[in-house]
Amino acid sequence: MTSPTPTPATEPELAPAPGVHRHVVDVHGVPASALVAEVPRPQAVVVALHGGATTSAYFDHPGHPRLSLLRTAAAAGFTVIAVDRPGYGSSAGFEDRMRTPEQRTDFVFAAVEAFLRGRERGVGVFLWAHSAGCELTVRMASDPRGAELLGVELAGMGRTHHPRSIRAMEEWRRDPTRTRPDLRRVLWHPPHAYPPDVHGGRSIGSASPAYEGHREGWQKEFARLSARVPVPVHLTLAEHEQVWLNGPEGLSDLAAMFTGASRVVRHEQAGAGHNTSVGRTALAYHLHVLAFVEECALGVQALPTEKGTWG
Repeated sequence: MTSPTPTPATEPELAPAPGVHRHVVDVHGVPASALVAEVPRPQAVVVALHGGATTSAYFDHPGHPRLSLLRTAAAAGFTVIAVDRPGYGSSAGFEDRMRTPEQRTDFVFAAVEAFLRGRERGVGVFLWAHSAGCELTVRMASDPRGAELLGVELAGMGRTHHPRSIRAMEEWRRDPTRTRPDLRRVLWHPPHAYPPDVHGGRSIGSASPAYEGHREGWQKEFARLSARVPVPVHLTLAEHEQVWLNGPEGLSDLAAMFTGASRVVRHEQAGAGHNTSVGRTALAYHLHVLAFVEECALGVQALPTEKGTWG
């Protein structure tokens, strides 16, 4: 009896999801932009905050729908709002209106509320951040208004810099013109973790506002604010992370800071580099964290009418 010829495996496709659209809202005279994927009757809303030198496109890389957090989360029943952080997207050029961390925090709270106005939000809002966006997320989650959040995901953030990152930054300070590519190699290590046209971030790059380069004292403030976060926290470091100390030691050190959180989950994303949402394992990473979002959503009842407004 002849065995049938096996059919070559094909890459599975995601279930159909609503399109991703760019929206702009006014926040006290400053335009705030975001990429939005909205679903009817969402289980919850995911608000995503990108890292430095990019925009909300980080969460919906052009030409790679399979890597898109917005499309994956929408297919799973979540509305997603990927906000351009202060000084990026439509708010670029308005940095003088958002000089302090407190002003930037208030700006994003107000922007999210404006984006959600008239939209269903399910059982609440979950914050999902990458790299430099984690600072803003920690500030929001530790704010009294953050007590209403379902939870937070912090990816590509740590307490101690990786030795290779430290060396690259020291070399860059000695000669910024000659050694800057070394920092880029740290951020995008290893090349095989990304599709060729994604590696290096050329399609999603953006100029960074001036405040991004001034984080003196942040680690001390981070220790203070992280202890004030009351909601569930999910922490992700990539297997090949070279910006922050990774592995069990790095994750344990980071998790120990969130002493007030109702739950802390640590995750090492296999096969990934620092930019977890645009690498080859992005779908696996997104599905893993979305399971945590689902758990947070199932753990609460529908929010009372008067809650969920940060105005």
